Amino acid sequence: MKDYLLELVSRKEGYNAKLNAMREYLQAYTLRVMHDEGVFRSVAFLGGTALRFLHGLPRFSEDLDFSLAQKPQVKFEVLLKKIMSELAAAGYDVSLGYNDKKTVNSAFVKFSGLMFEAGISPLKSQKFSIKIEIDNNPPRGAILETQLVNKYFPISFLSYDINSLFAGKLHALLSRKYAKGRDYFDLGWYLSKWKGIEPNFALLKNALEQTGWSGRVPDKDNWRELIYKVVEHVDWKKVKQDVEQFLENPLDLHIFTQENVMRLLKLEVF
Repeated sequence: MKDYLLELVSRKEGYNAKLNAMREYLQAYTLRVMHDEGVFRSVAFLGGTALRFLHGLPRFSEDLDFSLAQKPQVKFEVLLKKIMSELAAAGYDVSLGYNDKKTVNSAFVKFSGLMFEAGISPLKSQKFSIKIEIDNNPPRGAILETQLVNKYFPISFLSYDINSLFAGKLHALLSRKYAKGRDYFDLGWYLSKWKGIEPNFALLKNALEQTGWSGRVPDKDNWRELIYKVVEHVDWKKVKQDVEQFLENPLDLHIFTQENVMRLLKLEVF
């Protein structure tokens, strides 16, 4: 309920901490509605929010990202109506903007007045939104698993396994047209948490082909070298500026430095 959210946010100090707490609770609320509607029988949870909910990533994430695993049990527009109905019943002032395209369904659930009520913004008119995105044509090769998580609400998720999630992160690092700091922080976290981790190479290859990759194809022998070169040439100041507002502990940036991430990649390469 909204009263619980406002109490939760009131215990946090600082703009980023309050905003991240509010966003994460509303993400969990939305995920619970999706679970109750049977979405996770056919749709897999992935991306940064999945890493946080399922594997304890020490940073917050903005979006709810999903991948279609089989014929959907619930139509996207029906799901959105249910989410809006549940949020309105819980006391939130919500509106919706969405597209229902064949390849990617995306929507923004917009909350009016909530940032003001939570003491995050002095402006009653400032809106806050959560993005929901479902890829209806994901690259082939992902390994799926089911996990039960209790984060505000108990939810059973269909998701990618850790090697498939890692493949998605490497795909972003190799193909993204700009440096997104969260990708580099997550890379360091993956490498430090799972020693000797490797991506799902079939999924990574298919994802790169799907987005028009023309470089060397990552494999067991060269992927660390390819990613090393990406990390080596990125502007780390921009990395820090992008990611620090989302970290549980901003001091983690003193650990996941450019040099340390490169060192983790180099351990088994040269």
